[in-house]
Amino acid sequence: MSAKKTIIGIVAVAAIAGIGYLSFFNHGSKDDTVVKVGVMNGDKAEDQIWASVAKTAKDKYGITVKTVKFSDYSQPNKALSDHDVDLNAFQNYPFLENWNKAHKSNIVSIGDTWTTPLRLYSNKYKSLKDIPDGSQIAVPNDVTNENRGIHLLAEAGLIKVKDTSTATTQDITSNPKNLKIVAVDASQTATSLKDPKFAGAVINTNFAKSAGIDFNSAIYVEGLNKNTTQFFNFVAANKSDKDKKAYKDVVKALQTEKTKELVKKNYNGAEITVWDYKK
Repeated sequence: MSAKKTIIGIVAVAAIAGIGYLSFFNHGSKDDTVVKVGVMNGDKAEDQIWASVAKTAKDKYGITVKTVKFSDYSQPNKALSDHDVDLNAFQNYPFLENWNKAHKSNIVSIGDTWTTPLRLYSNKYKSLKDIPDGSQIAVPNDVTNENRGIHLLAEAGLIKVKDTSTATTQDITSNPKNLKIVAVDASQTATSLKDPKFAGAVINTNFAKSAGIDFNSAIYVEGLNKNTTQFFNFVAANKSDKDKKAYKDVVKALQTEKTKELVKKNYNGAEITVWDYKK
């Protein structure tokens, strides 16, 4: 090989090596001005809220917020643990506690967002006092929502229950109307309203919405208290990243009066902002 060809070959190898070197470190670096937030596929109202958050983050903090949408509740936390997203916003505290235990992950809340109050509906009765003795009431049967439904009935004054975060029908301590609380699949609670044997049903808002039930027709709405703060939704991060300024700024961009206005306008009470609620 001639000296000229040898020099060209060395230069080419050096150039390729240089590209590889730069590529490696560019891939490894993290641009804190771009923050990816994992969210569930939502409606136009939720898209509008996140567009507002992104605008505030950009205008006030110089951060570009990009939402990454998921279709299954098992996806956003996995993506967060794998660093495919920087933050996520979709879950409540019992969900995260169960996820961290099951997957040995270390995800934490860095700021509350909003909550969706659980509601008791009835096709037969207009108020709690009208529900007859011995009536059947459906509640969701999954661990989180059965506990929540039982506490809602207690909060409504229909029953009394042990002070526990995992309440089931077995934890009812007083039942003056001798109500029969029946745990059914959460997706079937709305269907229970059409069943003549049920006087009412505790239904999650998403299932009520899917069934065409007007949430304003509920005869009782879950309040904000020590039993319901655990069901607040929040922005989550990996524990090792929880103090990153850019992530805290995203939370600040969300926790604004503008967000409050949009949630109130778009959901008319179905969703309630909770970051300033004193726990």
